[in-house]
Amino acid sequence: MGLGAPEIILIIVAILLLFGGKKIPELMRGLGKGVKEFKDASNTPVNEDKKDEKAI
Repeated sequence: MGLGAPEIILIIVAILLLFGGKKIPELMRGLGKGVKEFKDASNTPVNEDKKDEKAI
């Protein structure tokens, strides 16, 4: 049930057809920023969140 080389190539070609070559770097940049923000938020200790709530 794994993905082989032909399936991966087909997916890449479909993405290129849908978005074009110029949009893909922008999409990857946005995806990278989103993943980074998610990791930063998930690494925040619980105590810091409570301190922020008291400050408000």
